[in-house]
Amino acid sequence: MAIVDVTVIPIGTETPSVSEYVANIQGILAGYKEEGKINYKLTPMNTIIEGELSTLFEVIQAIHEAPFAQGIQRVATNIRIDDRRDKKVKMDDKLASVQSKL
Repeated sequence: MAIVDVTVIPIGTETPSVSEYVANIQGILAGYKEEGKINYKLTPMNTIIEGELSTLFEVIQAIHEAPFAQGIQRVATNIRIDDRRDKKVKMDDKLASVQSKL
């Protein structure tokens, strides 16, 4: 199980707001979640997705392509991957570990 932090940035939008593009991406992620392939959380600055690494790369490609399908001509996507192999760790486990130490 890996966790990725993804930010998809459509460049050249008509207005400074990108919420329309973020909402579209969240819809794509909901489809993957309904299929049982991933879990995800939207934050104010990015989206955190957990799942098998090969699936996450598929998901990342799908959400990177989404703004192009909406007419954007340039997209920058930032990705950070946390792939821990010594034990299974989910997003909530990482948060619980920190909270237990507060």
